[in-house]
Amino acid sequence: MADSTRFYEKFQPDHYDIYLDIDRAAKNFKGVTTIKGNAVDSKIALHQKFLNVTSVQADGQAVPFSFSDRQEAINIKLPHPGNVELKVVYDAKLTDTMMGIYPSYYMLDGQKHQLIGTQFETTAARQAFPGIDEPEAKATFSLAIKYDEHPGETIIANMPEDHVENGVHYFKETVKMSTYLVAFAFGELQSKFAKTKSGVEIGVFSTKAHQPKELDFSLDIATRAIEFYEAFYQTPYPLPQSYQLALPDFSAGAMENWGLVTYREAYLLLDPDNTTLNQKRVIATVITHELAHQWFGDLVTMKWWDDLWLNESFANMMEYVAVDALEPEWKIWEMFQTSEVPMALQRDATDGVQSVHVAVDDPAEIDTLFDGAIVYAKGARMLVMVRALLGDEAMRKGLKNYFAAHQYGNATGADLWQALGEASGMNVGQIMESWLEHPGYPVVTVKVENGHLMIEQNQFFIGDGQDKGRLWQIPVNANYDQAPAIFSEQSLDLGDYQQLRAQNGKPFRVNVGDNSHVIVKYDETLLNDILDHLDELGAIDQLQLLQDLRLLAEGRQLSYAQIVPLLNRFKDSQSGIVNEMLYHVANSLKNFVQPDTVEQKHLQQLFDQLSAKQAERLGWISKTGESNADQLTRPIVLSAALYAQNQAAVQAAHELFEKHHDQLGTLPADVRGLVLASEVKNYGSQSLFDRLLQSYRDTADAGFKQDLCAALTKTEDPKLIAQLIECFEDADTIKPQDLRAWFRGVLANDHGQQAAWDWIQHEWSWLEKTVGGDMEFPTYITVIARIFKTSERLNEFKQFFEPKESDPMLKREIQMDEKVIASRVALIENEQTAVNEAVAKVVEK
Repeated sequence: MADSTRFYEKFQPDHYDIYLDIDRAAKNFKGVTTIKGNAVDSKIALHQKFLNVTSVQADGQAVPFSFSDRQEAINIKLPHPGNVELKVVYDAKLTDTMMGIYPSYYMLDGQKHQLIGTQFETTAARQAFPGIDEPEAKATFSLAIKYDEHPGETIIANMPEDHVENGVHYFKETVKMSTYLVAFAFGELQSKFAKTKSGVEIGVFSTKAHQPKELDFSLDIATRAIEFYEAFYQTPYPLPQSYQLALPDFSAGAMENWGLVTYREAYLLLDPDNTTLNQKRVIATVITHELAHQWFGDLVTMKWWDDLWLNESFANMMEYVAVDALEPEWKIWEMFQTSEVPMALQRDATDGVQSVHVAVDDPAEIDTLFDGAIVYAKGARMLVMVRALLGDEAMRKGLKNYFAAHQYGNATGADLWQALGEASGMNVGQIMESWLEHPGYPVVTVKVENGHLMIEQNQFFIGDGQDKGRLWQIPVNANYDQAPAIFSEQSLDLGDYQQLRAQNGKPFRVNVGDNSHVIVKYDETLLNDILDHLDELGAIDQLQLLQDLRLLAEGRQLSYAQIVPLLNRFKDSQSGIVNEMLYHVANSLKNFVQPDTVEQKHLQQLFDQLSAKQAERLGWISKTGESNADQLTRPIVLSAALYAQNQAAVQAAHELFEKHHDQLGTLPADVRGLVLASEVKNYGSQSLFDRLLQSYRDTADAGFKQDLCAALTKTEDPKLIAQLIECFEDADTIKPQDLRAWFRGVLANDHGQQAAWDWIQHEWSWLEKTVGGDMEFPTYITVIARIFKTSERLNEFKQFFEPKESDPMLKREIQMDEKVIASRVALIENEQTAVNEAVAKVVEK
């Protein structure tokens, strides 16, 4: 069989009986999998990986079989085609890679415990049982699991438990679904339950290392989310349960296993008595993302991995639709504008980026499709654009028909466009083709030329890019009626500018609301007109203006030096998202300065100018009844004040640290990370370092752990940096799932960068062995590319990573990230002097 052959073409399974006998102490398991299905050919293959298969029977008779490691397959010779019952007996080891069936470790009362869980997406189900491990090969599953059971333990799976017999837990048969959605877990668990109005049992599970109250928030969100989706999709949730499980070790953020969704603890559990609005919003969107998948991804599944975006983009959009309905005062679409949108625009501007829809055959390449900025963020932006064009009524009607036509089956992007097109009377597929099949996006240039208002589109690049003359069908969303609804030409003359300006009485703007995946470049006349009416713009419009200017500077279509004098215009905004984007731009200026230089001092003065008034207004402690915007703005402006070395801010942080000295976890969650980081930077010592590191080991609070990581990696002491790096491979201190954040923190620290870079070069084989089977593995390369900014580092990056391009999982990321670093190096070399002069000029006024 060629690599591109799909095993489903030769054998279509209908039902799996999976028996597993798991021995935690020996870290292995025995399995018997019986599969009923139809063999089209007498020569078939089943997927398997790391399984020691001892026998294969067809209809009770032993049949010959052989292995193909390259294809991760058992090749089987049947007596004849037709309906057949296959029985495979095997054994295998539990993994420590957070893929397949694996133990999660946690501390409770000073003792190390473990919880067994699963992660099968994309192609790891074959590490647990043989089968056709392809999305199209949907079947029903009956799980029977025996394990070395201790009193007080719980076992859960996709469906409710049916009965227990001779120590074997039998679960009810699933509905028809893909292999990668099978899931189970067992160990000492605590749980809380609720029921939806339609009778679905909602459960939240965690280890007993957490306080019971940490389960309450997610139980409430999950219950209301299932109710919302049943109404929005006009399609009932098809299972009796929806369980949410926090795993102590989990490589991804969360996974949409049908009926048993698994999460990192940081994305499911929170302390309601000391949390932040942002943490609530993040957890709510993760839960609603995974529950959106229960329909879009689980009930109807992509036919093949090239339509992965169908699952992820849609769930990424729906998480915001759902949270907006559940908690409208959170203004969750503002978070979409500060997280998904800039991530998509930044990544999608690099030449060579993948398109949303990507052809893929080789299983080794499947995990490379999970580019969060494209498949999740850009794809969601595409669907937000479609929703804005169609309206919710047509969208919901189309989705209802889509689910009805394809439930318990598979679909392609064309099927979705057909359903939405029929519901709306619009040729959705034609509009979306350019956005999904083309990589990149356009810059819409708006200018006054010979007295006429002109718009044109060209592909936008950060760094070098080959313009192939691509054109997009752009929803213009202009504030002048004279502009078209869809702009698909290269350029367009809208008419006499003065007449248009007089008729409309306001500055001309396009992409109002920032729903279209474009950036806008206004000429000087039009930009100044907009800036003169800045206070008339809403928060998203002001954010968009700042964001587009930053990206244009990154793409060398204007200079950062031109943006510097504009920043003070935004500093008094009381919008959380405007402040977030203001400091996103301001933080970009750090690339142009070296540590401990006059230029850095000037930049710190600029940060002080921008933040001092807001820092004083907001203070360090939240006030009763303050707005959500103020809650979100506080950590942003206080972080800026600390970078500025504002002595009042440094002193206030120190006083807060002293006040909570005996219980650092009780520091207010929204400023806790800043307080700890300031203490490390300004009052650091070996004893403080040891204390914070021990706190990290001891706490089960994921938010507190993140704050401690961010603080400890700020140390400037070479000896302490060396001690931190010694912990990188100590899983009892830093779990492999959390290592990337620690590595990134030290690499981003000017005093630790060399040590972190040395570590990853020397320990690459260890890293590959530890997390290499995981779709998150290539993001270590991404992290490095986001930080390196000198020609020396670029050369070192090339020297180390180019030999690794032979690995299909890493190739695209390495090639992309070389371009990312090269474009940053060129930008800095060309603009450093001008930018630093502009900063000096502003602070000397």
